[in-house]
Amino acid sequence: MTDISLFSYDLPEELIAQYPAERRETSRLLVADRATGGIEHRLFSDLPEYLREGDVLVLNDSRVMKARLIGEKEGTGARVELLITKELCEKYWEALARPAKRLRAGDRVSFGEGFSCIVEEKGAEGFVSLLFDSEDFPGDLERYGHTPLPPYIRRDDREEDAERYQTVYANEPGSVAAPTAGLHFTDELLEHVRGMGVETVFVTLHVGLGTFKPVQTGSIEDHKMHDEFFRIGEEARQRIGLAKTEGRRVICVGTTSVRAVESAGSEESTDIFFYPGGREFKIADALITNFHLPKSTLLMLVSAFYEREKLLKIYREAIKEKYRFFSYGDSMLIL
Repeated sequence: MTDISLFSYDLPEELIAQYPAERRETSRLLVADRATGGIEHRLFSDLPEYLREGDVLVLNDSRVMKARLIGEKEGTGARVELLITKELCEKYWEALARPAKRLRAGDRVSFGEGFSCIVEEKGAEGFVSLLFDSEDFPGDLERYGHTPLPPYIRRDDREEDAERYQTVYANEPGSVAAPTAGLHFTDELLEHVRGMGVETVFVTLHVGLGTFKPVQTGSIEDHKMHDEFFRIGEEARQRIGLAKTEGRRVICVGTTSVRAVESAGSEESTDIFFYPGGREFKIADALITNFHLPKSTLLMLVSAFYEREKLLKIYREAIKEKYRFFSYGDSMLIL
């Protein structure tokens, strides 16, 4: 059994990025070479220097929904905040309610004219099942919803986040959090690497609370991941498969892209969980990722990709060099 405390580290609060870099590609890039153990401190705009013709860059094109809804409970006017997390069927969603104690089955919550929901069922840990009353659910969510930034981003000025907390290639709505490793790319940078002969392949994995749910078990092997929807088109499968057959590198942009390509045998949902000593990586040859929270499943995945002790040593170096951490923070390339 692997103790959760092995994935802890001390992070000064001032290194938690509250704002994105002024320009996406000016984020810092720490390059870690697994073969030599060497590290370099660069900018994300230097990424093309580490790519070569024939590489396949796998990107998650999921788009963050305006999944945070603030409404009033009809009859009492009590304020209720809902974070919709997963579509169960048309207009029927799972959500996390705050405070959940204010709601019971049958309650109606109103968000605006013609847009409300009924609580169908209450579950454990604050989760509820909701049936929305809307003639245009995607449109109403866009009109009345808010971008659901992580709780460690503590500021009120969030107008720019509606687009800045999206990748430039975000296309498929469904996530409650951004696939943040992709936030550093610009259209120009993607065109540049394509011009070098690097293939770009898009997959979709909708980021849910399962990615961020804290590990609450004493040993990581006892942790259960929530299912998350993913889709890989046939063309993408073929291009990734051909690259592997021909010995070309598959470079995953973010842990979500890793989880999608490594789950390719599953049918549209995955609860795959990588940690040291667990399952092996069969597809991903290199990884672009941000710096993750202590004791998180994301940190465990990266620790499985690169030895835990060496990774935490790199994290200590990043802290010493004042890299910015978490969703709006800097990035890391593991070769």
